[in-house]
Amino acid sequence: MRRVLVGGLVGAVVVIAWLFVADGILGFKRGIDTNRLGEERIVYTFLAEHVTEPGRYVINPELLPERRFPGEAPIFAVQYSGLGHKDAGQEVIVGLVVAILACVAGAWLLAHASGRILSRYYSRVLFLAAVGVVVALVTILGRFGIAAYSLGDALALGLHDLAGWALAALAIAAVVKPGGEQVTRTAG
Repeated sequence: MRRVLVGGLVGAVVVIAWLFVADGILGFKRGIDTNRLGEERIVYTFLAEHVTEPGRYVINPELLPERRFPGEAPIFAVQYSGLGHKDAGQEVIVGLVVAILACVAGAWLLAHASGRILSRYYSRVLFLAAVGVVVALVTILGRFGIAAYSLGDALALGLHDLAGWALAALAIAAVVKPGGEQVTRTAG
């Protein structure tokens, strides 16, 4: 259990370092999440007056006379979490907790893998990378849609997450190795 916790924490530190470099220094996510509008003040004023409850709002084009939406007209989405800039610390704390829990869960899954997987470093890394691929695919599907990210942005964010998970896998696999209990359990 100690190795699982230590491996999870080491993996979380790697993920946090990855996010700091990729997002904080290089601005990867900021480049996707913060497109600016030319008339931003007008749009902001309108939204501040009309969107008062947290939620996700979808703005469709006007219906055609035959009561259907025009097929080529754009659909817009507005998301309001109910939080302001002073609440940004909450988001950081939640992100840290999620990173730690995800890495501890990955380390726990690895610790309970077969002795064959646990016996080699590259097998442990591939095992965790496979978990990362599943997580990335699920997040890509969750981020893409009519009122969400474009497919290109969703794929880029999925690859971003996969890269962080792969780096964490390198660290976790170095800590979570077969111990005496796993060796005797798999030998029998």
